[in-house]
Amino acid sequence: MSQIENRLSELGLALPPSAPSRALFLPGKITGNLLFLSGQICEWEGVPKYFGPVGEDFDMDEGQAAARMCALNLLYSIRAVAGSLDRVSQIVRLGGFVAAPPGYGDGPMIVNGASQLFIDLWGDAGRHARTAVNVASLPANALVEIEMTVELNS
Repeated sequence: MSQIENRLSELGLALPPSAPSRALFLPGKITGNLLFLSGQICEWEGVPKYFGPVGEDFDMDEGQAAARMCALNLLYSIRAVAGSLDRVSQIVRLGGFVAAPPGYGDGPMIVNGASQLFIDLWGDAGRHARTAVNVASLPANALVEIEMTVELNS
C-alpha cells in the first residue's frame, strides 16, 4: 500500500475497487511529467450515487461528499495509469462541474469537497489551480464531475 493510500485510510476513506469508463476515452494520459485525468462523476463502481441538479433542499455536506467521491475515482485513475499514488509530485489543476440551476452561486463550495481531500493527502503539494462552474446537466444525471492534471515524479 502506498504512503498516500495509508493517509487515505487514516482519513477513514478508501479507493473504489474500480472506476469504469462510460464512453470511449482513457482514464488518463501521461505526456512528459504531466498526467491529464479524464473527468470522473460521483459514482461508485459505475453506479451513480449523487444526482443533480442542486435543488431547494440541497445539503452542502452531501454536495461536498459527492465531490470527494469524484476525487476518490480520480485517485483510482492515477494509480491505474501511473502505477502508484506516490508518483504524484503535486496536484496542478482541478476542474469542477456542478449540475445546478441558473443563478446558483455555491458551486465552488461543493467542489471544495474534492480540493480539501487533495490538500489533506498531499499538504501544500495538494493545493492547485482550479475552475468550478455550474452546468445544466452531467453524465448519468450526476451532481458533480471533476477532472484534473497532476505532475508526476520520474
